[in-house]
Amino acid sequence: MGECSIATTLQLRVRRLGWEAPGVISLELVSPDGAALPAYEPGAHVDLTLPDGTIRQYSLCGDPADTSCYRIAVREVAGGVASGTIHGRLPPGSLLTIGLPRNNFPLLPSLNYLFVAGGIGITPLLPMMRAAHAAGARWSLLFCTRRSADAPFLAEVLALGGTVSVHASEESSRLDVSVLAEPRPDTLLYCCGPDRLMLAVEDATAAWPAGSVNFEWFRPRARSAADATGGFEVVCARSGMSLMVSPEKSVLQTLLLAGIDISSSCEQGVCGTCECRVLDGEVDHRDSILSAAEQASNRMMMTCVSRAKGARLVLDI
Repeated sequence: MGECSIATTLQLRVRRLGWEAPGVISLELVSPDGAALPAYEPGAHVDLTLPDGTIRQYSLCGDPADTSCYRIAVREVAGGVASGTIHGRLPPGSLLTIGLPRNNFPLLPSLNYLFVAGGIGITPLLPMMRAAHAAGARWSLLFCTRRSADAPFLAEVLALGGTVSVHASEESSRLDVSVLAEPRPDTLLYCCGPDRLMLAVEDATAAWPAGSVNFEWFRPRARSAADATGGFEVVCARSGMSLMVSPEKSVLQTLLLAGIDISSSCEQGVCGTCECRVLDGEVDHRDSILSAAEQASNRMMMTCVSRAKGARLVLDI
């Protein structure tokens, strides 16, 4: 009997494009044959491959209980290849290649939730608010935007029954993150938005208990030149190979050049595709996915950006 391969991508059709706010459109994606789509949990995202081969990650912002379609939202960015294609040259009926849902931003059980969104950062939080509402948990949202009219999905959010505060910078109601300094009992905070907002929230919530504040980063955090390191050895336990990673190459690049098959996508430490189990050695974590506790455990690493603190790493690959 031959080996059975497991599909890692889906061919989906654009059923509908919707205008959600100035510069933001949503896409409803369905199976061409009407089949149910793989289930996902709040916070999940997919890789979208455009006709020119460009791959981008987008949060699933629909209802996880509805397996008939996936919904994503795309903000138009000046000069952006992906957003330009989706906004200007992707009609309903188009076929797109979508990766299976992955979740680096899971919603954990809690009595109370505080969500902080900046613009298009509302997308991974929408299914979370829906799940919190269904579970009977109390939740509130601090929604940061330039103007109230620019807040995507606002009517949908308001219909879910939580406490919603819109903070519009051009309407003199910018969010003062100092209101987040005091930890809130039995509360988990989830934040997604521009780097400036998330870094401000991260600083403001420094006194919150470990694991109670969670972020979804669009882009990798900036690193200084002082973060550069020299070369080191990577031992591939299952492949039986020992490789030298030069200062100019990532672990991922070195593995691929050696013919070792490892999945990858963003190559910036934000999607989690190239995650690999660490058997020995200390990792210099440079991703924007793993929590502080997960990094401290030294069990996993993102091979596209993370490196070795010492002279040697042993990976389960």
